[in-house]
Amino acid sequence: MGLPEDFRWGVATAAYQIEGAVGEDGRGPSTWDTFSHTPGRTRDGHTGDVACDHYHRWPEDVALMAGLGVDAYRFSIAWPRVQPSGSGAVNAEGLDFYDRLVDGLLAAGIAPAATLYHWDLPQPLEDAGGWMERDTAYRFAEFSYLAAERLSDRVDMWITLNEPVVVTAYGYAFGVYAPGRTLLLDALPTAHHQLLGHGLAVNALRSRGARTVGLTNHYSPAWAASPADRPAADAFDAFMNRLFTDPVLLGRYPDLMGDAPFIRSEDMSVIASPIDFLGVNYYNPTRIATPAEGPLPFDIVDITEYPTTGMGWPIVPDALLSLLRTLDSRYDLPPLYITENGCSFADEPGPGGAVDDPSRIEFMDAHIAAVRTAVDEGVDVRGYFAWSLLDNFEWAEGYHPRFGLVHVDYETQKRTPKTSYGWYRDLIASSKGR
Repeated sequence: MGLPEDFRWGVATAAYQIEGAVGEDGRGPSTWDTFSHTPGRTRDGHTGDVACDHYHRWPEDVALMAGLGVDAYRFSIAWPRVQPSGSGAVNAEGLDFYDRLVDGLLAAGIAPAATLYHWDLPQPLEDAGGWMERDTAYRFAEFSYLAAERLSDRVDMWITLNEPVVVTAYGYAFGVYAPGRTLLLDALPTAHHQLLGHGLAVNALRSRGARTVGLTNHYSPAWAASPADRPAADAFDAFMNRLFTDPVLLGRYPDLMGDAPFIRSEDMSVIASPIDFLGVNYYNPTRIATPAEGPLPFDIVDITEYPTTGMGWPIVPDALLSLLRTLDSRYDLPPLYITENGCSFADEPGPGGAVDDPSRIEFMDAHIAAVRTAVDEGVDVRGYFAWSLLDNFEWAEGYHPRFGLVHVDYETQKRTPKTSYGWYRDLIASSKGR
Protein backbone atom coordinates (compact mmCIF):
# COMPACT_ATOMS: atom_id res chain seq x y z
CA MET A 1 0.00 0.00 0.00
CA GLY A 2 2.74 2.47 0.90
CA LEU A 3 2.41 5.75 2.76
CA PRO A 4 -0.65 7.95 2.25
CA GLU A 5 -0.44 11.04 0.05
CA ASP A 6 -0.97 13.31 3.05
CA PHE A 7 1.90 11.70 5.00
CA ARG A 8 3.96 14.57 6.42
CA TRP A 9 7.66 14.70 5.53
CA GLY A 10 9.90 16.93 7.60
CA VAL A 11 13.27 17.70 9.12
CA ALA A 12 14.12 18.54 12.71
CA THR A 13 16.62 20.64 14.69
CA ALA A 14 16.91 22.10 18.20
CA ALA A 15 17.66 25.65 19.30
CA TYR A 16 20.87 25.21 21.29
CA GLN A 17 22.28 22.87 18.66
CA ILE A 18 22.02 25.30 15.75
CA GLU A 19 21.14 28.87 16.72
CA GLY A 20 24.31 30.31 18.26
CA ALA A 21 23.96 34.02 19.16
CA VAL A 22 23.78 33.02 22.82
CA GLY A 23 24.35 36.55 24.10
CA GLU A 24 22.30 38.51 21.57
CA ASP A 25 18.98 40.34 21.78
CA GLY A 26 18.39 39.72 25.45
CA ARG A 27 18.81 35.94 25.56
CA GLY A 28 19.76 34.68 29.01
CA PRO A 29 22.03 31.75 29.89
CA SER A 30 20.76 28.19 29.79
CA THR A 31 21.99 25.12 31.61
CA TRP A 32 23.70 24.08 28.40
CA ASP A 33 25.65 27.34 28.24
CA THR A 34 26.86 26.72 31.77
CA PHE A 35 27.53 23.02 31.22
CA SER A 36 29.43 23.41 27.94
CA HIS A 37 31.62 26.16 29.41
CA THR A 38 32.57 23.94 32.35
CA PRO A 39 35.95 22.28 31.64
CA GLY A 40 35.72 18.57 30.94
CA ARG A 41 31.99 18.47 30.31
CA THR A 42 31.97 18.43 26.50
CA ARG A 43 34.36 16.83 24.03
CA ASP A 44 37.23 19.21 23.24
CA GLY A 45 35.43 21.93 25.21
CA HIS A 46 32.99 22.61 22.39
CA THR A 47 30.06 24.95 23.11
CA GLY A 48 26.93 26.11 21.32
CA ASP A 49 28.04 29.75 21.34
CA VAL A 50 28.03 29.93 17.54
CA ALA A 51 26.83 26.47 16.45
CA CYS A 52 25.42 26.80 12.90
CA ASP A 53 24.68 30.52 13.34
CA HIS A 54 21.09 29.76 12.41
CA TYR A 55 19.97 32.83 14.36
CA HIS A 56 21.45 34.96 11.58
CA ARG A 57 21.34 32.47 8.69
CA TRP A 58 17.82 31.14 9.06
CA PRO A 59 16.67 32.41 5.61
CA GLU A 60 19.38 30.26 4.00
CA ASP A 61 18.28 27.27 6.05
CA VAL A 62 14.61 27.79 5.16
CA ALA A 63 15.67 27.87 1.51
CA LEU A 64 17.41 24.52 2.01
CA MET A 65 14.19 23.09 3.44
CA ALA A 66 12.20 24.48 0.55
CA GLY A 67 14.66 22.79 -1.80
CA LEU A 68 13.97 19.49 -0.08
CA GLY A 69 10.25 19.92 -0.53
CA VAL A 70 9.46 19.11 3.10
CA ASP A 71 5.97 19.66 4.45
CA ALA A 72 7.05 20.66 7.96
CA TYR A 73 10.00 21.82 10.04
CA ARG A 74 10.38 20.78 13.65
CA PHE A 75 12.40 23.39 15.56
CA SER A 76 12.59 24.35 19.21
CA ILE A 77 11.94 27.67 20.89
CA ALA A 78 14.74 28.61 23.27
CA TRP A 79 13.15 29.33 26.64
CA PRO A 80 16.08 31.62 27.62
CA ARG A 81 15.35 33.80 24.57
CA VAL A 82 11.73 34.26 25.56
CA GLN A 83 12.17 34.50 29.34
CA PRO A 84 15.85 35.03 30.18
CA SER A 85 15.28 34.40 33.89
CA GLY A 86 12.81 31.57 33.30
CA SER A 87 9.87 33.57 34.62
CA GLY A 88 8.32 36.99 34.51
CA ALA A 89 8.35 39.43 31.65
CA VAL A 90 8.73 38.25 28.09
CA ASN A 91 11.77 39.28 26.05
CA ALA A 92 10.07 40.65 22.95
CA GLU A 93 13.22 40.46 20.82
CA GLY A 94 13.49 36.76 21.51
CA LEU A 95 9.95 36.06 20.37
CA ASP A 96 10.49 38.36 17.38
CA PHE A 97 13.09 35.91 16.06
CA TYR A 98 10.61 33.03 16.10
CA ASP A 99 7.97 35.33 14.59
CA ARG A 100 10.28 35.94 11.63
CA LEU A 101 11.17 32.26 11.33
CA VAL A 102 7.54 31.13 11.38
CA ASP A 103 6.55 33.69 8.76
CA GLY A 104 9.52 32.65 6.62
CA LEU A 105 8.51 29.00 6.85
CA LEU A 106 4.92 29.73 5.91
CA ALA A 107 6.04 31.85 2.96
CA ALA A 108 8.02 28.80 1.77
CA GLY A 109 5.01 26.52 2.16
CA ILE A 110 6.45 24.73 5.20
CA ALA A 111 4.33 24.06 8.30
CA PRO A 112 6.04 25.12 11.57
CA ALA A 113 6.23 22.42 14.27
CA ALA A 114 7.49 24.02 17.48
CA THR A 115 9.04 22.18 20.41
CA LEU A 116 8.89 24.19 23.63
CA TYR A 117 11.54 22.37 25.65
CA HIS A 118 14.56 20.77 24.03
CA TRP A 119 16.73 20.72 27.17
CA ASP A 120 17.83 24.40 27.39
CA LEU A 121 16.46 25.29 30.83
CA PRO A 122 17.10 28.91 31.85
CA GLN A 123 20.02 28.84 34.28
CA PRO A 124 18.22 30.88 36.99
CA LEU A 125 15.60 28.12 37.23
CA GLU A 126 18.31 25.49 37.61
CA ASP A 127 19.92 27.62 40.31
CA ALA A 128 16.58 27.41 42.14
CA GLY A 129 16.54 23.59 41.85
CA GLY A 130 15.59 23.01 38.21
CA TRP A 131 13.30 20.09 37.44
CA MET A 132 13.80 18.76 40.96
CA GLU A 133 11.42 21.55 42.00
CA ARG A 134 7.68 21.49 41.35
CA ASP A 135 7.70 25.22 40.66
CA THR A 136 9.59 24.64 37.40
CA ALA A 137 6.50 22.91 35.98
CA TYR A 138 4.45 26.06 36.58
CA ARG A 139 7.16 28.23 35.07
CA PHE A 140 7.16 26.01 31.99
CA ALA A 141 3.41 26.40 31.61
CA GLU A 142 3.82 30.18 31.79
CA PHE A 143 6.50 30.10 29.07
CA SER A 144 4.27 27.88 26.92
CA TYR A 145 1.41 30.34 27.29
CA LEU A 146 3.60 33.25 26.22
CA ALA A 147 4.92 31.41 23.17
CA ALA A 148 1.43 30.38 22.08
CA GLU A 149 0.07 33.85 22.68
CA ARG A 150 2.43 35.14 19.99
CA LEU A 151 2.60 32.18 17.59
CA SER A 152 -0.43 29.88 17.90
CA ASP A 153 -2.22 31.50 14.98
CA ARG A 154 0.55 30.24 12.66
CA VAL A 155 2.29 27.27 14.30
CA ASP A 156 0.72 24.06 13.05
CA MET A 157 2.05 21.57 15.64
CA TRP A 158 3.18 22.11 19.23
CA ILE A 159 5.41 19.67 21.12
CA THR A 160 5.70 20.34 24.84
CA LEU A 161 8.79 18.32 25.84
CA ASN A 162 11.49 16.58 23.86
CA GLU A 163 12.75 13.30 25.34
CA PRO A 164 12.15 14.02 29.04
CA VAL A 165 13.75 10.66 29.89
CA VAL A 166 17.09 12.03 28.66
CA VAL A 167 16.80 15.05 30.96
CA THR A 168 16.07 12.80 33.93
CA ALA A 169 18.69 10.14 33.13
CA TYR A 170 21.56 12.00 31.50
CA GLY A 171 21.01 15.40 33.07
CA TYR A 172 20.06 14.62 36.67
CA ALA A 173 20.82 10.93 37.34
CA PHE A 174 24.17 10.35 35.61
CA GLY A 175 25.44 13.89 35.01
CA VAL A 176 26.66 13.44 31.43
CA TYR A 177 24.35 16.18 30.08
CA ALA A 178 23.34 19.52 31.51
CA PRO A 179 22.86 20.32 34.33
CA GLY A 180 25.38 17.58 35.18
CA ARG A 181 23.89 16.34 38.44
CA THR A 182 24.51 12.76 39.65
CA LEU A 183 21.45 11.96 41.72
CA LEU A 184 20.88 8.41 40.39
CA LEU A 185 17.45 7.18 41.53
CA ASP A 186 16.95 10.37 43.54
CA ALA A 187 16.44 12.10 40.18
CA LEU A 188 12.92 10.61 39.81
CA PRO A 189 11.18 13.84 40.90
CA THR A 190 12.45 15.38 37.65
CA ALA A 191 10.38 12.85 35.72
CA HIS A 192 7.19 13.79 37.52
CA HIS A 193 7.79 17.53 37.38
CA GLN A 194 8.50 17.41 33.63
CA LEU A 195 5.28 15.45 33.10
CA LEU A 196 3.35 17.88 35.27
CA GLY A 197 4.85 20.71 33.23
CA HIS A 198 3.73 18.92 30.07
CA GLY A 199 0.14 18.61 31.29
CA LEU A 200 0.00 22.21 32.46
CA ALA A 201 1.50 23.33 29.15
CA VAL A 202 -1.09 21.37 27.15
CA ASN A 203 -3.82 23.35 28.85
CA ALA A 204 -1.94 26.65 28.56
CA LEU A 205 -1.39 26.08 24.85
CA ARG A 206 -5.02 25.24 24.23
CA SER A 207 -6.12 28.34 26.14
CA ARG A 208 -4.21 30.43 23.61
CA GLY A 209 -5.64 28.68 20.57
CA ALA A 210 -3.03 26.00 19.84
CA ARG A 211 -4.68 23.52 17.51
CA THR A 212 -2.46 20.41 17.61
CA VAL A 213 -0.54 19.58 20.79
CA GLY A 214 1.60 16.57 21.63
CA LEU A 215 4.63 15.19 23.43
CA THR A 216 7.82 13.65 22.00
CA ASN A 217 9.44 10.71 23.78
CA HIS A 218 12.62 8.76 23.18
CA TYR A 219 11.99 5.04 22.77
CA SER A 220 14.41 2.12 22.69
CA PRO A 221 13.19 -1.49 22.56
CA ALA A 222 14.63 -3.48 25.48
CA TRP A 223 16.33 -6.71 24.46
CA ALA A 224 17.07 -9.17 27.25
CA ALA A 225 20.62 -10.54 26.97
CA SER A 226 19.26 -13.94 28.06
CA PRO A 227 15.93 -15.35 29.29
CA ALA A 228 17.15 -14.85 32.85
CA ASP A 229 17.64 -11.15 32.13
CA ARG A 230 13.98 -10.57 31.20
CA PRO A 231 13.10 -8.91 34.56
CA ALA A 232 16.02 -6.49 34.09
CA ALA A 233 14.86 -5.75 30.53
CA ASP A 234 11.34 -5.14 31.83
CA ALA A 235 12.74 -2.69 34.38
CA PHE A 236 14.60 -0.83 31.63
CA ASP A 237 11.46 -0.82 29.48
CA ALA A 238 9.49 0.68 32.36
CA PHE A 239 12.04 3.46 32.78
CA MET A 240 12.90 4.20 29.15
CA ASN A 241 9.67 3.48 27.29
CA ARG A 242 6.80 3.66 29.79
CA LEU A 243 7.69 6.20 32.46
CA PHE A 244 6.81 9.16 30.22
CA THR A 245 4.03 7.47 28.24
CA ASP A 246 1.89 5.50 30.71
CA PRO A 247 0.98 8.61 32.76
CA VAL A 248 -0.02 10.56 29.65
CA LEU A 249 -2.01 7.82 27.91
CA LEU A 250 -3.07 5.58 30.82
CA GLY A 251 -3.20 8.05 33.70
CA ARG A 252 -0.83 6.07 35.91
CA TYR A 253 2.87 5.40 36.41
CA PRO A 254 4.57 2.04 35.90
CA ASP A 255 5.49 0.33 39.16
CA LEU A 256 8.95 1.88 39.48
CA MET A 257 7.58 5.24 40.66
CA GLY A 258 5.76 3.74 43.68
CA ASP A 259 4.01 6.02 46.21
CA ALA A 260 6.32 8.96 45.70
CA PRO A 261 5.75 11.86 48.09
CA PHE A 262 6.20 14.44 45.31
CA ILE A 263 3.09 13.16 43.45
CA ARG A 264 -0.11 14.94 44.46
CA SER A 265 -3.50 13.35 43.95
CA GLU A 266 -4.60 15.95 41.42
CA ASP A 267 -1.46 15.69 39.30
CA MET A 268 -2.30 12.59 37.28
CA SER A 269 -5.41 14.06 35.69
CA VAL A 270 -3.37 17.09 34.60
CA ILE A 271 -0.62 14.89 33.16
CA ALA A 272 -3.22 12.82 31.29
CA SER A 273 -4.72 15.86 29.54
CA PRO A 274 -5.65 14.63 26.07
CA ILE A 275 -3.02 15.07 23.37
CA ASP A 276 -3.48 15.18 19.61
CA PHE A 277 -0.40 13.15 18.71
CA LEU A 278 2.57 11.32 20.20
CA GLY A 279 6.05 12.00 18.87
CA VAL A 280 8.37 8.99 18.58
CA ASN A 281 12.15 9.48 18.55
CA TYR A 282 13.94 6.27 17.62
CA TYR A 283 17.62 5.54 17.03
CA ASN A 284 18.41 2.00 18.26
CA PRO A 285 17.40 -0.84 20.59
CA THR A 286 19.19 -1.53 23.89
CA ARG A 287 20.40 -4.90 25.20
CA ILE A 288 19.92 -5.40 28.93
CA ALA A 289 21.50 -7.73 31.47
CA THR A 290 21.00 -8.21 35.20
CA PRO A 291 23.52 -6.18 37.19
CA ALA A 292 25.85 -7.93 39.60
CA GLU A 293 25.66 -4.93 41.92
CA GLY A 294 24.87 -1.23 41.99
CA PRO A 295 21.80 0.95 42.51
CA LEU A 296 20.12 0.29 39.14
CA PRO A 297 18.04 -2.80 38.33
CA PHE A 298 19.57 -3.19 34.85
CA ASP A 299 22.89 -3.09 33.01
CA ILE A 300 23.30 -2.02 29.38
CA VAL A 301 25.48 -4.33 27.27
CA ASP A 302 26.71 -3.92 23.70
CA ILE A 303 24.78 -5.13 20.68
CA THR A 304 27.54 -6.50 18.45
CA GLU A 305 25.80 -8.47 15.69
CA TYR A 306 24.60 -5.43 13.70
CA PRO A 307 26.47 -2.68 11.84
CA THR A 308 26.82 0.58 13.74
CA THR A 309 26.66 4.30 13.05
CA GLY A 310 29.52 6.71 13.66
CA MET A 311 28.24 7.01 17.23
CA GLY A 312 28.60 3.24 17.68
CA TRP A 313 24.82 2.78 17.77
CA PRO A 314 23.50 -0.49 16.29
CA ILE A 315 21.51 -0.07 13.08
CA VAL A 316 18.32 -2.13 13.49
CA PRO A 317 15.41 -0.88 11.36
CA ASP A 318 13.27 -3.86 12.39
CA ALA A 319 13.42 -2.62 15.98
CA LEU A 320 11.58 0.53 14.88
CA LEU A 321 8.84 -1.64 13.40
CA SER A 322 8.73 -3.68 16.60
CA LEU A 323 8.52 -0.48 18.65
CA LEU A 324 5.60 0.86 16.62
CA ARG A 325 3.78 -2.45 16.98
CA THR A 326 4.39 -2.44 20.74
CA LEU A 327 3.09 1.11 21.17
CA ASP A 328 0.02 0.27 19.10
CA SER A 329 -0.77 -2.81 21.18
CA ARG A 330 0.04 -1.21 24.54
CA TYR A 331 -2.02 1.98 24.26
CA ASP A 332 -5.12 3.52 22.74
CA LEU A 333 -2.89 5.78 20.71
CA PRO A 334 -3.41 9.17 19.21
CA PRO A 335 -1.77 9.59 15.78
CA LEU A 336 2.01 9.01 15.81
CA TYR A 337 4.77 11.03 14.20
CA ILE A 338 8.37 9.88 13.91
CA THR A 339 9.73 13.17 15.25
CA GLU A 340 13.40 12.11 15.12
CA ASN A 341 15.25 9.39 13.26
CA GLY A 342 18.71 9.64 11.81
CA CYS A 343 22.35 8.71 12.08
CA SER A 344 25.84 10.14 12.40
CA PHE A 345 28.71 9.27 10.11
CA ALA A 346 32.08 10.90 9.43
CA ASP A 347 30.84 12.96 6.49
CA GLU A 348 33.40 15.27 4.91
CA PRO A 349 33.62 16.89 1.45
CA GLY A 350 35.48 14.90 -1.19
CA PRO A 351 38.06 16.30 -3.62
CA GLY A 352 35.35 18.02 -5.69
CA GLY A 353 33.54 19.42 -2.68
CA ALA A 354 30.62 16.95 -2.74
CA VAL A 355 29.65 15.13 0.44
CA ASP A 356 28.75 11.54 -0.38
CA ASP A 357 26.95 9.70 2.44
CA PRO A 358 25.56 6.40 1.12
CA SER A 359 25.39 4.93 4.64
CA ARG A 360 22.86 7.59 5.67
CA ILE A 361 20.74 6.90 2.61
CA GLU A 362 20.75 3.19 3.42
CA PHE A 363 19.84 3.95 7.05
CA MET A 364 16.94 6.25 6.19
CA ASP A 365 15.63 4.02 3.42
CA ALA A 366 15.47 1.01 5.74
CA HIS A 367 13.85 2.92 8.60
CA ILE A 368 11.27 4.57 6.36
CA ALA A 369 10.50 1.10 4.98
CA ALA A 370 9.84 -0.02 8.58
CA VAL A 371 7.42 2.89 9.01
CA ARG A 372 5.72 1.93 5.73
CA THR A 373 5.24 -1.63 6.96
CA ALA A 374 3.77 -0.38 10.25
CA VAL A 375 1.31 1.83 8.35
CA ASP A 376 0.36 -1.12 6.13
CA GLU A 377 -0.38 -3.07 9.33
CA GLY A 378 -2.70 -0.34 10.56
CA VAL A 379 -0.46 1.70 12.88
CA ASP A 380 -1.50 5.33 12.54
CA VAL A 381 1.83 7.02 11.71
CA ARG A 382 1.21 10.41 10.09
CA GLY A 383 4.73 11.70 9.39
CA TYR A 384 8.51 11.34 9.51
CA PHE A 385 11.00 14.03 10.56
CA ALA A 386 14.62 13.32 9.67
CA TRP A 387 17.25 14.20 12.25
CA SER A 388 18.74 16.48 11.24
CA LEU A 389 18.57 19.18 8.60
CA LEU A 390 22.07 20.38 9.51
CA ASP A 391 25.21 19.01 11.09
CA ASN A 392 25.16 20.65 14.51
CA PHE A 393 26.35 20.81 18.11
CA GLU A 394 25.72 17.29 19.35
CA TRP A 395 25.54 17.94 23.10
CA ALA A 396 28.39 16.38 25.11
CA GLU A 397 30.03 15.14 21.88
CA GLY A 398 30.34 18.69 20.55
CA TYR A 399 30.83 19.09 16.81
CA HIS A 400 32.30 15.66 16.14
CA PRO A 401 29.15 13.69 15.18
CA ARG A 402 27.48 14.72 11.92
CA PHE A 403 23.79 13.91 11.70
CA GLY A 404 22.81 16.39 8.99
CA LEU A 405 21.42 16.06 5.50
CA VAL A 406 23.45 19.24 4.99
CA HIS A 407 27.15 19.44 5.82
CA VAL A 408 28.22 22.50 7.82
CA ASP A 409 31.78 23.84 7.74
CA TYR A 410 31.91 25.32 11.23
CA GLU A 411 34.79 27.65 10.35
CA THR A 412 33.04 29.30 7.39
CA GLN A 413 29.39 28.26 8.06
CA LYS A 414 29.19 27.05 4.46
CA ARG A 415 26.28 24.68 3.94
CA THR A 416 26.76 21.79 1.47
CA PRO A 417 23.83 19.46 0.80
CA LYS A 418 24.95 15.85 1.06
CA THR A 419 23.96 13.07 -1.30
CA SER A 420 21.28 12.10 1.23
CA TYR A 421 19.70 15.55 0.83
CA GLY A 422 19.06 14.83 -2.86
CA TRP A 423 17.86 11.31 -2.06
CA TYR A 424 15.36 12.60 0.53
CA ARG A 425 14.20 15.35 -1.86
CA ASP A 426 13.52 12.76 -4.55
CA LEU A 427 11.77 10.43 -2.10
CA ILE A 428 9.45 13.21 -0.97
CA ALA A 429 8.71 14.21 -4.55
CA SER A 430 7.96 10.65 -5.63
CA SER A 431 5.72 10.07 -2.61
CA LYS A 432 3.61 13.01 -3.72
CA GLY A 433 3.54 11.91 -7.36
CA ARG A 434 5.58 14.87 -8.57
